[in-house]
Amino acid sequence: MAELKTNQKIAVVGGGPGGYAAAFLAADLGMTVTLIDVEINPGGVCLYRGCIPSKAMLHVAKLIEEAKHATNWGVTFQPPQIDLDRLRSFKEGVVKKLTGGLGQLSKQRKVNYMQGKASLVDSCTIRVEKTAGGEETLHFDRIILATGSRPAVIPAFNIGSPRVMDSTGALNLEEIPKRLLVVGGGYIGLELGSVYAAVGSKVSVVEMTPGLLPGADRDLVAPLQKRLSGMFEAIMLNTTVTGIEDTGSGIKVKFKTTEGKEEEQNYDRVLVSVGRKPNSQIPGLEKTRVKVNEKGFIKVNSQLMTDDPFIYAIGDVVGEPMLAHKASHEGRTAVEAIAGEKVAFEPQAIPAVVFTDPEIAWAGLTETQAQNEGREVTVAKFPWAASGRAMTIDRTEGLTKLIIDPHSERVLGVGICGAGAGEMIAEGVVAIEMGALASDIKLSIHPHPTLSETIMEAAEVFYGQSTHIYRPKRK
Repeated sequence: MAELKTNQKIAVVGGGPGGYAAAFLAADLGMTVTLIDVEINPGGVCLYRGCIPSKAMLHVAKLIEEAKHATNWGVTFQPPQIDLDRLRSFKEGVVKKLTGGLGQLSKQRKVNYMQGKASLVDSCTIRVEKTAGGEETLHFDRIILATGSRPAVIPAFNIGSPRVMDSTGALNLEEIPKRLLVVGGGYIGLELGSVYAAVGSKVSVVEMTPGLLPGADRDLVAPLQKRLSGMFEAIMLNTTVTGIEDTGSGIKVKFKTTEGKEEEQNYDRVLVSVGRKPNSQIPGLEKTRVKVNEKGFIKVNSQLMTDDPFIYAIGDVVGEPMLAHKASHEGRTAVEAIAGEKVAFEPQAIPAVVFTDPEIAWAGLTETQAQNEGREVTVAKFPWAASGRAMTIDRTEGLTKLIIDPHSERVLGVGICGAGAGEMIAEGVVAIEMGALASDIKLSIHPHPTLSETIMEAAEVFYGQSTHIYRPKRK
């Protein structure tokens, strides 16, 4: 085995989940590490303006909705009183604790954390414009770019109005608008739309495609869309925004459907959530051999090395899916490659979770992908209407399904819609990565009554042996 190269000086540009995971592992391996970011502590968009604050708010939203639903069980609560200042304080407290903790971990690992803006001088040299003032130029053996992404901007929506928000602005919770339009039916728009609906806004969603969450399997989306139809004022599909204007007292929006029907509505605020763009316009990148593709993503190989052998790149800036957990694993792979280990980033399953209520989660091959690729698969579904645990929490709208190779019986994909789907999908990831067969899941004893046993029963469905539903085995 070759000796690992752990005495190197490494720079990581960007302190998000990919950047700090890379920096911390490099330090653990004995490298001299500098981590550069504009924030006072590591965390990146995920912790400061994305995953973490939105999930804190979604927890509150779920609590409010459950309180309303409790009347079905004979328990009645008073209508909630929303204290925006305390709600913001709770969210910001979570962010402060987590980012502060990462700052402490940086110090414990002796990572040189520099707050400022980085620019590349050449393939091994970085100039840092420090937030506190002054500049410093540093030389490194290897550089890892982890600059992340930002909300995509549609020029037509850039009207200079504070009433038009992106996801960052929506998370500030400046007010509870009476009417809110969410442009884009993806996961960010639906999550934030759910929050605002729970705290009292009349929320409408406009999506240009035929369904919410484009790309996700339709049977997983159906229970969520039904629930949101009761929460939201309107869900407008196959519809585009053709005009937007600040009237002084609100936002006037013009719509057009694919059939040519036109409509006009007024809203207090508009949330534009139409995806994200990679932050690949890094100052000085042109002074290196790094290449960027036509979509703006930095090109890397399976070890996350760019076309410049001294520079690696990870996370949102290198491509889809733009997920924090993907970035973290890419960061660790890049560091291991720099250290000389024989590694590659070749996951069989990267889980995706939509933290709405109900949650939707999937991993590996989806049914939609299989159909588009013409792959022969068997889909085994277990409806939560037959789950004892789902009945006890009054959430029987859910669904668990397995995508199985009918010949080898190997589990290729897992999809779940229902309460706690995001927690359950990890079992699916392990099954796919370990090459598990449907029989492996069927024979693994799951606790009863739980939602997790719906995964086991979906495997039983494949064999026509599910205890709680009758499905003859497919011939």
